[in-house]
Amino acid sequence: MSALPEGLLVSWYGDDFTGSAATMEVLEFAGLPSVLFLNQPTTEQLQRFPNIRGLGVASTARAHSPQWMDEHLPEQFEFLKSTGAPICHYKICSTLDSSPRSGSVGRAIDIAKPIMQSSWIPCQVAAPVMRRFQAFGNLFAAAGNDVYRLDRHPVMARHPVTPMAEADVAKHLSEQTDASFGLLDVEHLHQGADAHLQQLLQDGAEVISCDAMSAQDIETLGRLYWKSTPLFAVGSQGIEYSLVAYWRKQGWIPASDRNHAAGPVDQMLAVSGSVSPVTALQLDWAEQNGFALIELDAARAVLGDESVESEVMRASLDALEQGLDPLIYSARGPDDPAVERMRTTVEREQISLDLANSRIGAALGRLLANLIRATGIRRAVISGGDTSGYVSRELDLYAFTALAPTIPGASLLEAHSENPELAGLQLALKGGQMGSADYFGWIKRGGGAA
Repeated sequence: MSALPEGLLVSWYGDDFTGSAATMEVLEFAGLPSVLFLNQPTTEQLQRFPNIRGLGVASTARAHSPQWMDEHLPEQFEFLKSTGAPICHYKICSTLDSSPRSGSVGRAIDIAKPIMQSSWIPCQVAAPVMRRFQAFGNLFAAAGNDVYRLDRHPVMARHPVTPMAEADVAKHLSEQTDASFGLLDVEHLHQGADAHLQQLLQDGAEVISCDAMSAQDIETLGRLYWKSTPLFAVGSQGIEYSLVAYWRKQGWIPASDRNHAAGPVDQMLAVSGSVSPVTALQLDWAEQNGFALIELDAARAVLGDESVESEVMRASLDALEQGLDPLIYSARGPDDPAVERMRTTVEREQISLDLANSRIGAALGRLLANLIRATGIRRAVISGGDTSGYVSRELDLYAFTALAPTIPGASLLEAHSENPELAGLQLALKGGQMGSADYFGWIKRGGGAA
């Protein structure tokens, strides 16, 4: 059936945990066994996953400075290249979260270029199945029932770390790198894409911003990527959606995704470090549907006040005894007074935002780990892209595999750990802007088709 080569097809390094997991799920649910490691894997760990077709490494690069990237990314790109995968991918968020100071995609490109030596670098942020679109270079993203240009998006235009003032992907990234950009737009994709691509490369473009508005567009892009291997790509999981679409067109992989559920559980745990309005709506739904919302005072957590964790732990155990599902949160949306209290504390104490967020995430991680150990509960949700990274690193895990889908980009995963208390934990990593209002309930039911 398959004309694909044996072994790995795609290796990726994700700049946040939720996006890294989303890349894995695209491949896994398409019938291509894949694994996501939390750090560069050891030989022994790799041997536990024979016959995989996709291999990723998750990171918190999106929350870090260009100097951090200079120190950490060269080794990671060398590892990606050493896997021998025809496609090596630097995974970024589908809402382009980045700036010259934080999560710089441009700096990542600069670091990767001399290592990867790719003939061209596609930059595909769009993923139409996720309602992320790019037309004539400009990125659009859904919020609720509507789709907005990124610089007018109700969430991204006011993002607390990387607010988007520019929707043109190439212009946005040009502030972060000196690499030369070209654009493969929707007209090019429908009118001689190969010739247009060659012309862009002849004109000196190194990074090609790729439009995508439809299933036909992503299939065309997948063909261009696959015929260009070995290739280094930058973008969202739209890269994998494109490859999967092309491979399906050729009849090389199954024609449809698997979508079975993992089954319901009596009780589950959840933590949230997201300040997104989408998450706020999900917290509201959860509060009305059997979840006990328990606030972690972010300002105290930033100061390292250990008593705040003890208080939250007691409240969570009390909720469980009452038959409720504890959902520990640091804020209920961007307008929650807790956000301003945390910012005031950070400024007064002269604590960097990176350090502040890591302390909040670590506190949530310790709480989740302690609750799992104390109760034996085997299913949990972590809400927030950066939060997922910080929390996961507190859980003594080394890898994830995809278990059951929900919406694209927020599936239920199985955790792998050397610690028997945590091995087999079912965990969902949800970006702040991802998911339906009833997402926490959906995970409690076991995911699967909506």
